[in-house]
Amino acid sequence: MAGAEKHYIMPRAEFTKPVKIAIVISPYYKDIADNMLAGAVAEIEAAGGSYEVVQVPGALEIPTAIGIAERMSNFDGYVALGCVIRGETTHYETVCNDSSRAIQMLGLQGLCIGNGILTVENRTQAEVRADPSDQNKGGGAAAAALHLVALSRKWGGQRKSVGFLPDADDIILGWHYQGHTHRRTLSGHQNARWKSAASAYLGAGFCSQMGKLPGQTGGIRGRGQVFLDFSNFGP
Repeated sequence: MAGAEKHYIMPRAEFTKPVKIAIVISPYYKDIADNMLAGAVAEIEAAGGSYEVVQVPGALEIPTAIGIAERMSNFDGYVALGCVIRGETTHYETVCNDSSRAIQMLGLQGLCIGNGILTVENRTQAEVRADPSDQNKGGGAAAAALHLVALSRKWGGQRKSVGFLPDADDIILGWHYQGHTHRRTLSGHQNARWKSAASAYLGAGFCSQMGKLPGQTGGIRGRGQVFLDFSNFGP
């Protein structure tokens, strides 16, 4: 039994500025999900964070919902909560492997995710792991997400606002004209058409597909500055 082994638990993550977490949960087994949610909420609140609960039908939809939220909202991190209990078919392996792999791929792209999707042989195992007074896997997943957020802030610098969407001063509009490269922050640019296009570009989740300016490496530079090449956008 996993609970028989003792393991080290890191001190709770600490924050000097607000942290906002999305708890993406599948209530497929409602009582188990509710216990995991209680553990996650308690951990987030203990760290001084805020949260929003997002429900999806099953475990396979959890990483998809996280991907949508990352593109369209401003969460700092994510907690994935669900439960998969082995049945009579190979569907168990499919759900376990695909949900875990998708969450891992999102994590490798830089998202701060605590994976609390239980994969168990029977209901008793799930109940023990979901219970906040026992193994508290929901709280553990929340703690993991919070630690990753703290790590990303340590290395990447904190934003003025909650979330990872760039501030206007960090978005650099660039263009090449008559042999010269020009750069200006989004907040300092007066062209409303350019500013609207840049906002739509970022809001659509294309931050990883930024153009390169001549002589520049493009992409993210410095303290998270985002360069968008508007050379062909017109005046």
